[in-house]
Amino acid sequence: MTTPKPRQPVRGSQSGRPIMALLDLLGRRWALRMIWELRGDPLSFRELRERCDDMSPTVLNQRLRELRDTRIIEMATSGGYCLSRSGQSLVHAMLPLLAWSEEWQQMLDLHAEEKEKEKEIEKE
Repeated sequence: MTTPKPRQPVRGSQSGRPIMALLDLLGRRWALRMIWELRGDPLSFRELRERCDDMSPTVLNQRLRELRDTRIIEMATSGGYCLSRSGQSLVHAMLPLLAWSEEWQQMLDLHAEEKEKEKEIEKE
């Protein structure tokens, strides 16, 4: 599988548009989780693997290669892997999704509570 990059056809799109390349890259198994785990301090291969639920070393190596090729992550001067400036910018762009997901969870919780109350009323 080739690393998705702008100006190239990617999975699901022949347009070469940057957003399509990004969606292909982020849609790959473990890519988003790896980026999220690297949002803090640099992590070694082993630490990153452990934070990602002991994912396969083969898959981890493949994603590391793709994320390095696209300049989302880089080698840390202290060793291990860290987000590049571009990767940090990507995480910053994802923060509104974090806020939205928390609101979504609250909405789903309220909906579940309402359904539970409806069931209790029906039992009466």
